[in-house]
Formats: sequence, C-alpha cells, structure tokens
Amino acid sequence: MRVLIKETPEHIGEKIELNGWVDTRRDHGKLIFIDLRDRSGLVQVVFNGKNQEAYKIADSLRPEWVIKLVGEVKERPDGMKNNDLPTGGVEISVEKIEVLNESETPPFDIHSDGLDINEAQRLKYRYLDLRRPRLQRNIKLRSELIQKAREILFEMDFTEIETPLLSKSTPEGSRDFIVPSRLYPGKFFALPQSPQQYKQLLMTAGFERYFQIARAIRDEDLRADRGFEHTQIDMELSFVDRDQFMAIDEELMTRVFEGLGYKIKEKPFPVVTYEEAMEKHGADKFDLRGDKDKEDGVLAFAWVVDFPFFEKDDGGGWTFTHNPFSMPKEEFLDDFLKGKNIENILTTQYDLVCNGLEVGGGSIRAHKPEILESTFKIMGYDKETIDEQFGYMLEAFKYGAPPHGGTAHGVERLLMAATGEEYLREVQAFPQSGTGQTSVMNAPSEISKKQLEELGIEIKKKKK
Repeated sequence: MRVLIKETPEHIGEKIELNGWVDTRRDHGKLIFIDLRDRSGLVQVVFNGKNQEAYKIADSLRPEWVIKLVGEVKERPDGMKNNDLPTGGVEISVEKIEVLNESETPPFDIHSDGLDINEAQRLKYRYLDLRRPRLQRNIKLRSELIQKAREILFEMDFTEIETPLLSKSTPEGSRDFIVPSRLYPGKFFALPQSPQQYKQLLMTAGFERYFQIARAIRDEDLRADRGFEHTQIDMELSFVDRDQFMAIDEELMTRVFEGLGYKIKEKPFPVVTYEEAMEKHGADKFDLRGDKDKEDGVLAFAWVVDFPFFEKDDGGGWTFTHNPFSMPKEEFLDDFLKGKNIENILTTQYDLVCNGLEVGGGSIRAHKPEILESTFKIMGYDKETIDEQFGYMLEAFKYGAPPHGGTAHGVERLLMAATGEEYLREVQAFPQSGTGQTSVMNAPSEISKKQLEELGIEIKKKKK
C-alpha cells in the first residue's frame, strides 16, 4: 500500500512503498541520495552500494523520472536532520526500486519561482511549469478556497444550481464569445459573461438563496488581472436590501479567509462611497494596507457604494456604469422612471475591494418590468429591441418576482490578493497568454472545411 511522503515520520522502523518524482540526486561514493517528491512533500531516499541491484538503477536516475520504491523508514541522526523539511527527521533506506517512467531534461528550471522565464515557454510546457512549488501551493489554495466557500454557503442555506453555458447574446459590458448552431444555421449561442439573468430567474422561481462556482467567459482586452475566462463565486438572495446583503457576503468572506489562516485588517469592513474613493484614492479600487500589513500578509477589505448608475458613452448617449439589471437607490427612483436628472442617479451597486483589487461586485436588482424597461429606455433602446433581447425577463417579472440582490467574487482576484501574485496566470492551472492563446493546446486554431460546411460558415479574410 502506497504511503504519502508527508506520512513517513509516522512509520519509523517500518517498510513502506513510496511513489513520486526524482527531485534531485546526489552521489557520495557508495551512497546515492535522492530527494523524492510527491504531492505531499519531499523526503530523502538512500541507496547503499551493498544492494547492487537497486544501486545500479539509482545510478541511472535523472531529475523528473517517475519511480516506485520500497524501503525502511529510519530516523536520521541528530546532526543530520533537516529542520527545514517536515520529513527532515527521517530517510528511506531503499530495498527495491522500479522506474515507472523516464523524463527528458525539462526546458527550464522548475525549482525557481519561474517569474523570469518567458511566458510563452512557461505556457507551452505548463504541465512542467505547474510542478514548481509556488504554483502547486497556489492551485491547492484555490481548491481550498472554493471548498471552504462552498461549505459555508451550504451552512447558510444556499442551494448550488448550475446554469447553462450555451445561452443568448445580450449586452453585459463585454463582447461575447459566440458559438454557431449546426441545427439552426445562421444562428448563434453566446458563452456566458456571467449567470446574471439565469440567477435572477432562479429568484423568480422561488429558490431564494442560490450560489454557483461559475465560469465567466468574456471577449475583453487582456490585462494582468483579466483574461478571457475566470471563475466566480456567484450568489443571489431574495428579500434583502443592500446593507443586509453586504452583511451576509461579508460574513462569507470573513469566514472563508480566517478559516484559511489569514488575518483581516478591519472588521466590519470599511464602507466608502464612490465619491469618497475618487477624492481620497483617485480610483474606486484601493489598498488600505500599511507596510507592516503587507509583510504580514494581511487582507484589507473595503466596500465601495453609491456609484453613478449611468455614464456617457463614446457616442454621447447613456450607458450603465456596472450592471443594467441594478435598482437605483430609492431616493432616485422617481427621476429614474421619468428619465430625469440621469447624471445624478445613484445605483444600489456595491463593489468589494481587497489589497488594491476589485474582488467582487453586485447590486440589488430590478425586479419589476417597468424598472428594467426604464434602464434600457434611458440607454436609447426602443421597445422592439428591449422585447427581443430581454422579453423573457420582463415576462418572468410579471409573475411575482421577489426583491433580490447578489454578487460575484472573482476567484482569481481573491487568490491574487491572498498570495500577492501580480498576474492571473499564477493562480490558474491553464491560463491564456497575454496574446490570448491557451496554454499547451495553443488555441484558437483553424477547423476543418467539413466542420465549417456543417455549420454553414464561410471564412472571409479581413480587408487590410
């Protein structure tokens, strides 16, 4: 039965089986030392020249070879212990070894942090890049964060519900990735920028507390903290106002990160208006940490509220600043419905920032047809366009949609705040490159002529 490396100190004097990768090899005359690595850690393995069969195989081993061995766990003498390793007090005296697979020499060092290595090279060999300890920690922390959030949300009586990946193209702030339909030539699905409309329909359906670990896919300009794909902790609740929702969400974030061992700078989280943020920080995302906080890995959360609902677009018309499905603040509702004093209308939007990053954003939603219609009328949509793009929501809201609100927390940005990583790719297993190509598989790529014909698509080159 295989034993994990981290468990070896519990088996002193016993014969065990280990599996893993050769991390390093050191020759000392009649002794060969291997640092063996598995998902749980490192341990020193010793081959003695007296065991010629095992010693001969050990002499051929190279870094990243995959091996299985059987040996006795022995306590190392006091002067030979490595206090920097959890397994540094033991070593394995090998009796049998089997090479499960050999490895070519990796194209780069996988023991460094890898930040000085060319991005294209790292993503081409992402499966090797992910072997480095820093990325192993980041990806495992990602799993732990999602697990912790899921456990707490279940405790808070949320229901986890999946929503479709193939949906309808609607204006949500970014360009859509579209998917052609084979069964309906000339028509297209859109991959979801968020589950926004579905989760509002779920509130109408009476579920009251929904969450989903959702993929969001947006064809937007790439930045250090923004890619085509990300994961979000997506939530929606019925029968809450803005402050009630923020309190519930703050409890979630506090329990998640304190449960993961992080210290939060200030509780309750400070609440700052958009106007105050711009006056004091010059931006609506800011960092409240001091130098000592940064050294100690402290998380400084804060809320930003009272955003303008609308802003001018490039054509001089009105567009939403955050989300077209939001409610205006109550004191602006009359002007909103009459289309007056538009530049002064504030929304129920709330953003959560942490250590200089926007890590979440949501609002109380429009739950009556006339309110949602007013948003799109202000933006210049005619009735026909509103009905074509959002008629199903307007119809649903006629059947007793409750007041509701929600948010979405970007998992990657939460991890960037927690780890101090500066790039999205350091907290994703298989990210896109800065030029928008996928790791390893190098998509997008051409498809066959047959596939194009099935979809009724003809490719025309853009005129220069």
